This record gives sequence, C-alpha cells and structure tokens, in this order.
Amino acid sequence: MHETPLTALVLSGGGARAAYQVGVLRALSSLRRGALGPRARLHNPFGIIVGTSAGAINAAALAANADRFEGAVEALSKVWQDFAAEQVYRADSLGVIRSGAQWLTMLSVGWLVARWRRARPRSLLDNRPLAGLLQRLVPLERVPMLLAGRHLHAWAVTASSYTTGEHVTFYDSAAPVAPWQRSQRLAVAHRIGHEHLLASSAIPFVFPSVNLQPAGQAGWFGDGSMRQTAPLSPAIHLGAQRLVIIGAGRMQEPAGRVVPAGGYPNLAQIAGHAMSSIFLDALAVDVERMRRINRTLALLPESALADTELRPLEALVISPSQRIDDMAARHLHALPLPVRSLLRGVGVGAGGAPAAGAAGVQGAALASYLLFEAPFTRELMALGEADTMARRDEVLRFFGWDVAPARAPRGGPDIELP
Repeated sequence: MHETPLTALVLSGGGARAAYQVGVLRALSSLRRGALGPRARLHNPFGIIVGTSAGAINAAALAANADRFEGAVEALSKVWQDFAAEQVYRADSLGVIRSGAQWLTMLSVGWLVARWRRARPRSLLDNRPLAGLLQRLVPLERVPMLLAGRHLHAWAVTASSYTTGEHVTFYDSAAPVAPWQRSQRLAVAHRIGHEHLLASSAIPFVFPSVNLQPAGQAGWFGDGSMRQTAPLSPAIHLGAQRLVIIGAGRMQEPAGRVVPAGGYPNLAQIAGHAMSSIFLDALAVDVERMRRINRTLALLPESALADTELRPLEALVISPSQRIDDMAARHLHALPLPVRSLLRGVGVGAGGAPAAGAAGVQGAALASYLLFEAPFTRELMALGEADTMARRDEVLRFFGWDVAPARAPRGGPDIELP
C-alpha cells in the first residue's frame, strides 16, 4: 500500500542531470528508514509518480517497483553511479559518424550531397542502447499488479507530439480518472510502455522522435519537456494531496553572480540556453504559480473556498544548490572522444576552466544533458544527497516521519515484506 496523505513525486527532465534526482531519492530513503525502522518496508511513500524526459525513466523504475521502494532506489543508484554514455547512445566513432556527423553535414551542405540526402539521418545521436537498458531496468509488466494491489494510485509520463503540436500526458491509474484537456495540452489514459519512455526522453535534435499509436493521438513524439507549461498539473489531476518536486537545475541564481560578456555566442551556447529553457524554466514558473495560489487561498474565507475548485497544496521542492553547468565543465573530459569531438564542432569546450562565480566553459550547459558518465553522475548524486540531508528536519516534518516509530512487542519479530 502507499502512504497517506496521497503524495505525488514529480521528477523533471534534464538528461544526465537526472542523476541529481537519484541522490535526493537515496537521501529520502535513508531518512525514512532511520525514522520508521522496519515499518519503512510496508508502504510506498509516493502513491502518485509523475516524470518527464529522463525523469520519466526514473519515475518508471520507481512505479514498476512500487512495492519495494528502497530496492527500487538502490537499483537506480547502481545504474546512475556506474553510468557510461554508451548505455544511452552510440558513443563509438562509427556510431557518431553515422548519426551526428551526417546530421551536422546535412544542416550545412547536405542539400548538395544526394547520397546523404537519401540516408536522412534523424538525430545527432543514436539512442538505441537506451532501449536495451530500459528493458533491463524497468519491468513495466509489474505495474498492473501494483495498481491493483494499491501499492500505486497512479503514474504518468509526458511527451510532446510533433504531429499535432500538443503536449500529451499518458497516465495509468488504479481507479478511473477522467482525462483532462487544456490549451495545447491533454491527457490520455493509456497503458504506458517502454516506447513512451523513449519518446518522453527524446531530447530535441539530439535523439530521434518515436512513433506512438494511442487512440486518437497517433503520431511522432519527442521530449516531454517541450511545451510543458504546467509540470505539476498531472500530479494534481491524478489526486495528489501534497507534492515532492525534484528539479534538475537551480530554481534561482544567487545575487552577485558574475557573467562576463564574452564574444558572440556560439552554437553550443545558444543550444544550451534553449535546452535550459525547455528543461528548467517551466518547473520554476509552475512552482511560483502554485505558491501564489496557496497564498491567495489562505486569504479567502471558508465560504469563498467552498465555491472554488482550487485547493492549497503542501509541497516540498528540492533542487540543486550548485550550478550544474559548472559541474559539467569539470567533467567534459569524461565523455568518449568521438562525442567530445562532435560537441567541439558546435563550440563545446571553449573558454577554459570555469572561474568561481563566472559563466564557465562555453557550451557546458549543452554537454550537461549528455554527460552520462560516472564521474559526473556520482557528483550529482552526492549533491542531491547533501542538499536533502541539509534539510533533514524539514523533510521529516513534511512526511510526518519525525514521529518516533512504535516499538515491536518484546520477543516478537519485526514485520517485513519479503
């Protein structure tokens, strides 16, 4: 069973940056085990799990193992702490030449080269290795049983349709939930498969789009962070009473940060800026919107509250305390040489090592989404753990884990699930 009140976990997108989420989850699992003892194994803390892009993959791994939260977090941790780029995309010379080199050439002189025009490369990188990883990591065939057993109330992943231009949330729930529709976004009740995870995590231009065939919404889909104007909406529509939101970038830059003007921005800088806009901005704006609504509702009398469908939501928001761009700049060398060469061709790596408080290496933001390498992902996981542990008391109060667990009867065994 899942814990009450009904708590939703919201995991944002961000490519390799999603390692930070796993560090936060590890800290939450540790705090929960320390506070509840053996009781921690009896319930899933998150009745609703919602993910986008790489966050959708983390969400799916948790949803598929909702009856063993600690084990799911540990399995995720093992993958992320030993990550290598070739587990996600072809990082060898031949693979990069077949995808990235041809794709970049098509952008420049491909119209002159009929042979390459027939080849029609679809993306900068070939992410077929990710499909194999998902088969091993995410046993989605378990989800119907977990929903029926009330280990999970509902879960959802999002993708963006290149065919219709709409942002689509695919969701599955234990009890029927009416689909919702808003401007340029809609929800579809559908059994979620690995193909939905590949679509949700298909970073624009970088990974190929995926053909999905849900009734009435068939078409080509890409990363769920695109056109995602309300990342918290699916969790709320699915019935969440409180939210745990884990971002993949800083919600707000501290005052006093120095950013040198530099020269004209290269392609990598512009692409990194666009990626940050796609992956990071919508979540920060939606969290601000939720807090404004909470403040407004707190001012209304009970009679007025009864006349509105809006309700206050308690939320715990955890996001990186350090700039992930600067962290990525320190690990560019960890990328395989063919990938470094490809990124160097668009301007990643110019500017030298980042200075304290400065903008850092040019294009590091773009590279941060592709840096599926252990040195980088381990540092992100450590940051996620440290940021969460620094707010230990707040986390325990939010979940109600600050209440001392009841002692087992003397001589009686602790109750644990197998």
